[in-house]
Amino acid sequence: MMQLRKSEDRGLADLGWLQSRHTFSFGEYHDPQHMGFGPLRVINEDRVQPHQGFGTHGHRDMEIISYVLEGALEHKDSMGNGSVLRYGDVQRMSAGTGVRHSEFNHSASEPVHFLQIWIMPDAEGVAPDYEEKKFDPASKQSRLRLIASPDGRDGSVSIHQDALLYASILNGNDLLEHALAPERLGYVHVARGRLVVNGTALETGDALKVTNEKRIKLEKAEAAEILLFDLPE
Repeated sequence: MMQLRKSEDRGLADLGWLQSRHTFSFGEYHDPQHMGFGPLRVINEDRVQPHQGFGTHGHRDMEIISYVLEGALEHKDSMGNGSVLRYGDVQRMSAGTGVRHSEFNHSASEPVHFLQIWIMPDAEGVAPDYEEKKFDPASKQSRLRLIASPDGRDGSVSIHQDALLYASILNGNDLLEHALAPERLGYVHVARGRLVVNGTALETGDALKVTNEKRIKLEKAEAAEILLFDLPE
């Protein structure tokens, strides 16, 4: 079974310095039909104006992944980490018993555009941890590149959940298939471009929930960049 989530149906927060689209209920946006999918709890598409950002705030018991699409995202946290993330960089922060951090646009002139993803952990009270890795476009071209996994295999960042996150850049005649094991969920989010997933046409910002299916088929892409989640029920 497939369920389409159109980009324009997502929640919207427009604060001037921040424009954010919420795939699932978040902050003041509440929709009981979209509270999460398996352990996937948040996908926020954020655009932050120059020299603006999220001041220091706290998190607990959540796996937080940032996927930068454009610009430069500056991160600082209570674990002593500080970095600037750019396109291709993936950051993972395990909040665990508690961590405080801030996220700002590092640029004085250009906006930053990124996806913030929250995945509920399979255990509470773990020690806070931080990791970041770069995945250049070539590593994602015409293939599913694993970028997050429970064991950090294939150079992915590691998360406290039996979930797999892949990124891919597709175009033209590219055709990819991903097998789903029994009792696994699939979720495809289109970061940009367009493609067809299991016969359903998706455009920038759209997403597709996949349940009770044996595979996810990606085809007929036009300058598409996608994230594919393989999740426990």
